[in-house]
This record gives sequence, C-alpha cells and structure tokens, in this order.
Amino acid sequence: MLPYLSLAIWVPIVAGLLVLAVNRDQDAAAARWLALVGAVAGFAVTIPLYLNFTLGTAEMQFVENVEWIPRFNVNYLLGVDGISVLFVLLNSFITVLVVWAGWVVIEKRVAQYMAAFLIMSGLINGVFAALDGVLFYVFFEGMLIPMYLIIGIWGGPNRVYAAIKFFLYTFLGSVLMLVALIYLYWVSGGSFSILEWYQLPLSLKTQVLLFVAFFLAFAVKVPMWPVHTWLPDAHTEAPTGGSVVLAAITLKVGGYGFVRFVLPILPDASHYLAGFVITLSLIAIVYIGFVALVEADMKRLIAYSSISHMGFVTLGFYLFSEMGVEGGLVQMISHAFVSAALFLCVGVLYDRMHTRLIGDYGGVVNTMPKFAAFAMLFAMANSGLPGTSGFVGEFMVVLASIKVNFWLGFLAAMIMILGAAYTLWMYKRVWYGAVANARVAALTDLSRREFWLLATVVAAILALGIYPKPFTDVMHASVADLLAHVSKSKI
Repeated sequence: MLPYLSLAIWVPIVAGLLVLAVNRDQDAAAARWLALVGAVAGFAVTIPLYLNFTLGTAEMQFVENVEWIPRFNVNYLLGVDGISVLFVLLNSFITVLVVWAGWVVIEKRVAQYMAAFLIMSGLINGVFAALDGVLFYVFFEGMLIPMYLIIGIWGGPNRVYAAIKFFLYTFLGSVLMLVALIYLYWVSGGSFSILEWYQLPLSLKTQVLLFVAFFLAFAVKVPMWPVHTWLPDAHTEAPTGGSVVLAAITLKVGGYGFVRFVLPILPDASHYLAGFVITLSLIAIVYIGFVALVEADMKRLIAYSSISHMGFVTLGFYLFSEMGVEGGLVQMISHAFVSAALFLCVGVLYDRMHTRLIGDYGGVVNTMPKFAAFAMLFAMANSGLPGTSGFVGEFMVVLASIKVNFWLGFLAAMIMILGAAYTLWMYKRVWYGAVANARVAALTDLSRREFWLLATVVAAILALGIYPKPFTDVMHASVADLLAHVSKSKI
C-alpha cells in the first residue's frame, strides 16, 4: 500500500517549494497553475484514505513508522483513526479552495503567497496524522510560520500588529504543552508515542497540572473565551485566503488536540474540570454572540461568530456522550465549510469595494443577484437552518446537553437564536434595501470563477446537512473507543 499519509503531508510541501522557484511577478501565471496542480494533487492523495478506510474499528490505520532520532526514541510515526482522517481530507479540500480564491486577487508575490498555503497544508496534515509527541509538536509549531507570513505580508494596514499578536498567543500557549510532552516522555520510561501515553497511571494532581498545560495550548487555538482576542484582529487584517484557512482549519487543530491529548491522556482531570470547560464554552456561545450583534466590520462579526460556534465543539466534548462528541466533531467540519463560505463572500465584496464596513453597503441584491442568493444560503447555514450543515452538529450537541441537564441545553440553544440574529441583521443591512450609494450601484455580479468556487462550498454544506451519515459512520467507532477509555476515570 502506498504511504498515503506521507503523500498527504509532503506532496503539498514539495509543490509549495516548487512554486517558490517561480518567484518573479512576471511568472505569476505559472505560479498559479503550479499551485493549483499541487493543491489538487494534495487533495487527490487523501481520497484513498477515505475510500480504503475500514469502518467499525478504532484502530489506527495507514500507519507508517520510521526511526527519526533513535537516541531519544523519537519516530516518524503516522496514523489516522475515524476522527483524524476526516480532518486530513477537510484540510486538503480547503487548500484547493484557497488557491482558487486567490487566483486573480493576489497580484504581487504570487508565488510566495501560493507556496505559503501549500506548505501550511502539508504541515497541518502532519498535525492530524502524527502519533509521536515530538513529531506532533514540530508540525504544530511549524504551521504558525506560513500563517504568520500570510497575515504579515498580504494583510491589511495593521497586519504586523495582528501577525505578531497571533504568533505570540499561539506560541506562548504551546510552550507549556512542550513541557507536558517532555514530562510524559519521562514518566513513560522514554517513549514519545501518544498512544502509549493513554495507558499511563497518572495521579489526579499530576493530571490537573498537565491539563492546564495542554488546555492553554489548545484553548488558544480554538479559541476559547477569554484567550480569544487575537482572532478578530488576525481575521480583520488577513487576506481572504488567510481568513478562510484560519477559520476553517487552524481553529480545528485546537479542537482536535482535546480529543487526541486531553481527554484520553487525562481522563480523571477531564471529568474533574468538565464544569470549568462547559462554563467557558457557554460564555463563548452566549456572550460572544451578543458581541457579534454590535460589530460594524463584516470580518470581525464572522470572527466572533466562529468563537461562538466553536463553543459548541468544546461543550459537546465535555458532555462525555457519543452524541455530544460526534456533534462537536460534525460542528467542526460544518463550521469549516460555513466560515470559509462567509469569508469568501466578504472577499468578493472587498475585492470590488475595498471596505468591510457594513455601513458602506446596502442593496447589493439589486446589482449582484446571483451573489445575493449564495450569501443567503450561507447566512442560513450559519444560523443553523435544517437541511444545511450548520444545523446537524449544533442539534446533536443541544440534544446531548438536554440529556445531561435541561437548562444546559436551553443555554446552548440560545446560539441558534443569536446566530440567526447577528447573521440576518448583517445580511439585511448589506444585501437588502435600496442601493445605498453609487459604488454599490456600480458593482458587477459574480465572475465564472467566483460562481463555481461558491457553488463548490454550497455542495459541501448541503451534502453534510442533508446526509451526514458518511461522516458520522467513519468517526463512530473511534468516538465510542475514546469514551470507553475516558469512562474509566475514577472521578
């Protein structure tokens, strides 16, 4: 069998390095086509992971193991289960969209822009596939560099501030995780195998300390309240492609860290501190939803929406039920599609008007009817309309919450009201009404490239919303095994 996981990691990275060789602006067309070929090839090599995946087992599949640093027992150890395999596919799919979205928008340093996304795609696939602690940390930290450059070079007027804030928050959060990884290596007798760490008999006090270290690293990535303040700034200044990857993929690395590290390695601490995590999740769902209501910048509104929706993910994980965890995972995938779509829509408007302020728009439906139809569907998905992907994960988490406590489910359900409120309020002011000004009157509808780009995301949103079974079937055995392990907690 081919080493599909290595291909998923190294095909986009090598493609990115080849694109970098085309580093002159006069060769921009060649860089674009080479990047598109690399992105499509990177996605193509992940498809066999899904097609050849064996259902009904929680075992790691497509395992690759090569000695890397024998002296410290560090290995190039890769593998995916029913949880991580979906995120490898998701990341590679989003990379194709990002390259496609930046086709004509990026005019300077095209090769470097495209290469940054391809290299980051490979590194993120490494995060989802790594089963060695050091390998995971290398990929986890390495993915920061391309995103830092994307925000800092191709971002808005305050791009340097946003890039540094993004880097410092995420880097400082992961420093404590490195300490935790080294401690686990020491107590396990010299092993960096993540799966072996699942069996360590750690005391509750030790688990709580390790929980704090891992929690800070992954909570910043999600991001959870109150360590969320870097996200609106990063989104506001990032180019459209950067916002898409940031919302659709890098936030999911935080959620993935909880199910790969925190819950299985620290089951006692997870139960002991579940109320704390649930409280922070509910604050994110409700409070940040109200913050989004008063935002005047479309990108910042969608950024706050992301924080609110990701609160459902951590809430679902800490309900310790199959429906809750699977709902959280489905919500992660759904949010990737919906947030990507919304940021692409803002990018379409910004490319024409060069403003993200809601007050500068009005009556866009009169000049861009096709675009308005797409935007309406995405707004409905963000509001959790049944039939769209936005409904499935949230409904599962709310249902799981109600089974635990009615009022917990009631508070969680508030996001469906708040989500509809701030999303439709934005839609009304931007798209409905009379044409606001001459600049809106001069807008042209979607180009063929933009139409098919948004149509592709529509297909993904409706597919997950109407028939989520192909996704939940893959993750079911792994989720059940995770919960069986966590249920052994002595708390």
